[in-house]
Amino acid sequence: MTDSSQELIDAIEQANSPERLVASVQALAATRQTAGISTLIAVLGYNNPTAAVAAVEGLIQIGEAAVQPLLEQLDDYNYGARAYAIRALAVIASPRALDALVAAATDFAPSVRRAAAKGLGNLHWHQLSQEQIPSAQLLALSTLLSISQDPDWAIRYAAVVGLQGLATQLEVRQPIQKRLEEMTQDPDIAVRARVQLANQLVISH
Repeated sequence: MTDSSQELIDAIEQANSPERLVASVQALAATRQTAGISTLIAVLGYNNPTAAVAAVEGLIQIGEAAVQPLLEQLDDYNYGARAYAIRALAVIASPRALDALVAAATDFAPSVRRAAAKGLGNLHWHQLSQEQIPSAQLLALSTLLSISQDPDWAIRYAAVVGLQGLATQLEVRQPIQKRLEEMTQDPDIAVRARVQLANQLVISH
């Protein structure tokens, strides 16, 4: 760890105002240093949404190196922190996060389920071996098909986003197209509009 990284970490831990905390988190995130990963993850649990968003962005910029610490430090008690962590994992898109995203898709907190739904369709499948890909994609598909029936319209909307992303994989396109066709009758107008867009993109891909 460099002296500058430690100074930035110390500044976060010693911040005595919300504004100073946000500035310190942004400064640490901008370094993209792996030394800051644990501190950025800790910030996800602070009662400061602006700082948490900055920490998420920092973790996303760090990328693959942040995946394992995020998985190991998922907060079982603070659903807000858990939602931010799942958002970071969803964007980094490492297939190592598949099991965590599947579990998060049935979380009691809607914000966690939404983040998981979007991430399940956009994992970097090429990082898996050829033998692992089919079962991993089928797990993502079955999870998305299940949560596409969630009572919360926002979860169904996110599931459509996930299904659209997953439909780029030819092996699972047919059941996705079938489910999207069924969802053209969704009771929520926003979901129906998103389904229409997904159908257009899936057909044209």
